[in-house]
Amino acid sequence: MMRTIDIATIKVELHDFVNNADDTELKAIYTAINESEKYGEWWRDEKLVEELNQRYADLKSGKDKGMTIDQATKHLLNRLK
Repeated sequence: MMRTIDIATIKVELHDFVNNADDTELKAIYTAINESEKYGEWWRDEKLVEELNQRYADLKSGKDKGMTIDQATKHLLNRLK
């Protein structure tokens, strides 16, 4: 179970971790933060949201028949052959 922790404690623990991290750990943290910012707020990307809305409308209207999870799995496994 995850413990409840206040923000001040999080800051201290993160600060200590960063100060004691080796180069590999620092690069991993930096990459994780940048990737999180890059993909963390996908709903703000108007172009992406527009495309998702169109795809949803196409599925709902029957224009795009879509596929079941089993069909998708089979399709992807066949592509690996």
